[in-house]
Amino acid sequence: MEFTQEEKEYYMRKALKEAEKSLAKEEIPIGCVIVKEGRIIGRGHNAREELNQAIMHAEIMAINEANATEGNWRLLDATLFVTIEPCVMCSGAIGLARIPQVIYGAANQKFGGAGSLYHILTDQRLNHRVEVETGVLAEECTILMKDFFRQGRKKKKVAKLLAQQESNSDISGNNF
Repeated sequence: MEFTQEEKEYYMRKALKEAEKSLAKEEIPIGCVIVKEGRIIGRGHNAREELNQAIMHAEIMAINEANATEGNWRLLDATLFVTIEPCVMCSGAIGLARIPQVIYGAANQKFGGAGSLYHILTDQRLNHRVEVETGVLAEECTILMKDFFRQGRKKKKVAKLLAQQESNSDISGNNF
């Protein structure tokens, strides 16, 4: 599964479009596509809050869709493109699905299971190893995440200020 740099960026942009779906739902903006023989067979984006399920990460959703598309749990000869390095859970799922290649945009310094904290996809002790490539459209992937968390901190700050104002108003007796 050889891709030109142009093809890698094309598919990563498709993953970024999936991440934007998460962003629109105020979910952590991570997106994923799985490609086989030049066509996308699975797509996913984070939907933990929307579906109220801890495991609804972009990679899990894309793997589920790709399994259905292929009619097989093995996703041999497929490549998974994801905007942020897979976490430990998703790295395990990638290995179990027998996906041979992962290309991700930006590292995940807090939860990374594919190089930052753990090396699950390339661990020689496991029976399936995955070829990993990093850094495709890394800046775009990173900016999307940083903007999301920056906005979240702003919302929390505003909510805290409003709560303080309401509390101060109650104490001063203005609302009685």
